[in-house]
Order: sequence, then C-alpha cells, then structure tokens
Amino acid sequence: MYLSRVEIDLKNRRKTYDLSHLGAYHNWVESCFPRYQDENNRPRNLWRIDVLNGRSYLLLLSTQKPNLEELSKYGVSGTAVTKEYDDFLNKLYLGEILRFRLTANPSRKISVPGQRQGRIMPHITIAQQKKWFLDRTDVNGFKVLEDQENYPQFDIVNREWKLLRHKGSGTARLSCVTFEGVLKITDLEKFKKAMIKGIGREKAYGMGLLTVIPM
Repeated sequence: MYLSRVEIDLKNRRKTYDLSHLGAYHNWVESCFPRYQDENNRPRNLWRIDVLNGRSYLLLLSTQKPNLEELSKYGVSGTAVTKEYDDFLNKLYLGEILRFRLTANPSRKISVPGQRQGRIMPHITIAQQKKWFLDRTDVNGFKVLEDQENYPQFDIVNREWKLLRHKGSGTARLSCVTFEGVLKITDLEKFKKAMIKGIGREKAYGMGLLTVIPM
C-alpha cells in the first residue's frame, strides 16, 4: 500500500480550472495509475481532500505507487510525495489508542414501492450523522473512547455538499462529513480492512478514507 499527498495549487486558477466537481478529482486520481482493459479488475483507490492551515491537499491511498508527474498535475510544484504504508499498518496493534480522521458520506437505503434497489438517502442532521458513524465502529474493529463524563471523544469538524457531475445524467450533490476523534482498536484485522477498503458509500468520490496517528 502507498499513501500519497500533494498540495492543490488553488491559487493557480488556470491550472485548477477543471477541478470544479468531485468527478474531476476522481479522474485526476485515476490518471495517476495505468489503464486496465477490464475495468472491473481495476484496483480501487481511496482519497480525500484535507484542508490544513488554509491549504488544501489531496490525500491518496492506493495499492500501486502513483505516477508523481500525474499526481502533480494540479499540485504546487515539489509538494507531491509518496510513502510505503504497509510498515505503518503492520505496526498497529490490538488495544492501541489513536487519533483519527474520516471523511464519509453518511447515508441509508430506503425502500421505494415499485423499485427493487430502493433509494439512497443522506443523513441530514448532526445527530443522525454521528449515530451513523457510531453504528459502524464495532464492525470496523474499533471503538471511540469516552471522556470523563462518558461522552464519545469525537466530533464533526466539517460538513458540506459537494458537486458531482455525471456525463449524460446531470448533476448531484453529495453529503461530505469529516469526523475527528480518539479511537481504540478492538479487532486488528477488521480495523486494517477498514483502513484499506474504506468506510461507507461514494468511495470513488473522496469518501471513506480513514487515517490515524499515534497519540
């Protein structure tokens, strides 16, 4: 696994003109890797946009090492970096306490009369979005630690609706919610899988990437 990052050159409007919706970011990510004749066998990459100290970064987790020239396409010159991630994953251990960040698409499927697949609906309120996250901790091998008053040590640090354009099918807006807090690993294999595979829907469009740092 590889974890890569590049600062997005938002000050250069000519360079980043194309980055007007999530689909454009998806295309940027995919351009960093070889094309596959069988798209069904293409490795799935996780990515998200982080904003730190007023600067925006593309963070990318992939099974293959990305092409740094393509990764730098919309980036500030000299800021694209790639590191092997397996060593970090292999050092994680059961019971470890970590700070985390997750950008996700809290949503649910509802049944619709006459429709076999149902409909995906976003969770709107902060309470709904927090519950969505907490409901997925155990199955993904971790729990959120509680403070002295028994409140979970996590919060929503950003909520927004991001534009997504589909060719021939108009536009949509996806709910994008970023959670941060403190967790404890309760099942190492499940936790590693969550970090590699992601959590929730819309992973192709910047959702689902869970990252952690030691306390």
